[in-house]
Amino acid sequence: MQNQNTDPGFKIPGTPADPKAPPAGETFPAPDPALSTTAPLEVAPVAGAPAADTSARDLAIGGGIFLVLLIVYFFARNAYANHLVRRRVAPSAADTAGWLMFFGLSFLSAAAVLAMMNSDKFLSFAITGTLLLLGIAALIGALVTGRR
Repeated sequence: MQNQNTDPGFKIPGTPADPKAPPAGETFPAPDPALSTTAPLEVAPVAGAPAADTSARDLAIGGGIFLVLLIVYFFARNAYANHLVRRRVAPSAADTAGWLMFFGLSFLSAAAVLAMMNSDKFLSFAITGTLLLLGIAALIGALVTGRR
């Protein structure tokens, strides 16, 4: 004759025999019909939190684009300074005009890259307005300095 195993295995003390049945003496309240609607739930943002998060991938792409633009602007600065020297502008004035053009283009492209990366966060007067103002002022300075 075979010895049958009658042990049901590990069982937590105090649990009912039917795992789907509630424990003895415990009743659950009826669900509120007002909460069981299928309308979407709207979550309000936390005060002071940024409107949208910028992922590390977006920051890396934006930084790479900005770095490539800076390299291009550096070579454009050298070409502009050499062009001004050929037009009989003093080398010191041509060099100053070249650097002003470099910084002007850098500020303008920084504003554009930041605005494209996260417009909710960076497209404000305090950030983009300041970069645009400095960029335009530097480009005007480059044109005025290069005319001497």
